[in-house]
Amino acid sequence: MRACAAISSACKPRADALLAPDVRAALCREAGLRSAFVATVVGGGAGKTFLRAADDALTLFVKLLPARRREELDAEADGLEALRRTATVAVPAVRALGEAGGQAFLALDWLALGAPTARAERRLGRALAALHRTTSDRFGYPRANAIGPTRQVNTERDDWLEFVRRERLGAQLELARANGLPRECAALVERVLDRLETLFDGHRPVPSLLHGDLWGGNWGAAADDTPFVFDPAVYYGDREADIAMTRLFGGFGPEFYRAYDEAWPLDRGAARRVDLYNAYHLLNHFNLFGAGYVAPLRAALERCLRA
Repeated sequence: MRACAAISSACKPRADALLAPDVRAALCREAGLRSAFVATVVGGGAGKTFLRAADDALTLFVKLLPARRREELDAEADGLEALRRTATVAVPAVRALGEAGGQAFLALDWLALGAPTARAERRLGRALAALHRTTSDRFGYPRANAIGPTRQVNTERDDWLEFVRRERLGAQLELARANGLPRECAALVERVLDRLETLFDGHRPVPSLLHGDLWGGNWGAAADDTPFVFDPAVYYGDREADIAMTRLFGGFGPEFYRAYDEAWPLDRGAARRVDLYNAYHLLNHFNLFGAGYVAPLRAALERCLRA
């Protein structure tokens, strides 16, 4: 889901009225900003407001949410920390996390990102392959997090197909039915679920640590070509799921895939499962944005059934 793409946007008008005084105080106390720092709106969506908060020595990227949604920011900070601990991919540092004045806030290092180069893409491909070598005994994650604003349940399971069936496609299908997904499209999801074994054809992945929401808007490169990733929805799953999402909305060039494949080639048959893994995200986009995603979802499901 698009959430941090505004990191490199031009600043918009000052946002003092949007920032609760208690949050200003907390950012000074916890993140090290000076009391006269200036906050400007740089984006937002799904109930979030994104700010650039800067004084003459420090610049931060701040996300604001109503306090009742603090769990989303807690989970994001947890995911960034999980990625950071692997020492494989670069992520923005968490400077402050909390709740004050009716607002939840997450303050991260401001990233000055530019257009990705071929070198940055190669570095990202190698870093992602290294990340995916961080493994666990089970699929899932110890806590729920969010895929965009949708709560993502990560109940830990020993069986990957059962995890896909229940925690991914099944969970999104339940929401989609409540949101008016056409009956014939829901039936296609059910048919795909019925033939999971065929799509995997003996492929049994290890539980790799995944970014979980790896589309083109959730990474960028610094001036020295260091690739950064952000807005994670981490869990342990089939690494093919991360690679599949890189193909969903664009933003990854051939050097990324070449470098990843050189570091750790995907299993034979991976191409057959791209649409399966992306159906989860297309269902989520239907649940968030509506009927415009029915046609691409249907097309992906039909390709699954032909694979």
